[in-house]
Amino acid sequence: MTQAGFPAPVNPSEDIDQVRNRRAFTLLRVAALGVVIRLLIVTIEFLSYWRLNYSVLLVDAIASCADILTSLTIIFAIHLARRPPDEDHPFGHGRYEPLAGLQLGLLIIFLGIGLAAQQFVAAIQHPAAGNILMITAAIPMGAAFLLEICYQILVRRARSNHSPVLLAEAYHYRVDAFTSLLAAAGIGIAAFAPNYSHLIDHVFAILLAVVMMFLGYVAAKENLHQLTDRLPDLQWFQRVRAATESVTGILAVEKVRIQIAGPDAHVDIDIEVNPQCTVDDAHVIAQHVRASIQSDWPAVREVVVHVEPFYANDH
Repeated sequence: MTQAGFPAPVNPSEDIDQVRNRRAFTLLRVAALGVVIRLLIVTIEFLSYWRLNYSVLLVDAIASCADILTSLTIIFAIHLARRPPDEDHPFGHGRYEPLAGLQLGLLIIFLGIGLAAQQFVAAIQHPAAGNILMITAAIPMGAAFLLEICYQILVRRARSNHSPVLLAEAYHYRVDAFTSLLAAAGIGIAAFAPNYSHLIDHVFAILLAVVMMFLGYVAAKENLHQLTDRLPDLQWFQRVRAATESVTGILAVEKVRIQIAGPDAHVDIDIEVNPQCTVDDAHVIAQHVRASIQSDWPAVREVVVHVEPFYANDH
């Protein structure tokens, strides 16, 4: 049996690899920016804590250290997740990203629990911390200002590139800015109530630790959803359906199943075509569907297309 007449392959857009590489480069640059900004904040807050002994500055600095660890781990995970499929990992290495994110989320939860417990004990055993200076609030206020600038830059870039990953990282900066503002508020209130300054300092430090626990919980939950193949957002199904329906010969899209893990997505789709189509024609249509989906959504590593005959009112 000769293969001379086998239909030529239909390839997606040639710039898919460039788009995937651009995504990785952008994430790496964002992570590096986060490391630099947070290193500056950590250095200033640790020096201030060493001189002034304000617990709220210590907890805010430790929270920033956790963010630095997160960024460094993400950089490593991104490099691993970029590796193409191989014999041992036919679906790629994308799960390295959510796996790293889950571990970091759990680490931040336990770090927050430890800090909250430590501050609670410190409030009982060491009630006197001295007067707190109002001017010290400028330190976490400055940190919040820097983090908000990072948020504004990232959120514009994320929306212009339709990148949910960048958008999530942008909101992470805004939450960090909020925790720094919380630290500034604690210092300000303590400065106005010197008789209770030690108690207010530890209370706000405990609040920051609680925020850390919440952030760790959110990060762990979102990454666990990817590892357990939870249903992705509706927008991805709409995007896949729109790309499929743009292909000539598609009469209906019956089912769409999507898996997302880090930088990789996998699509399983059932299409319906004219029952009178030849096998060759149906094969070509399926190839165009795969190419259309991957061209529209470069994160898709693989598309499995099931071809079915179309009959009106059969659903």
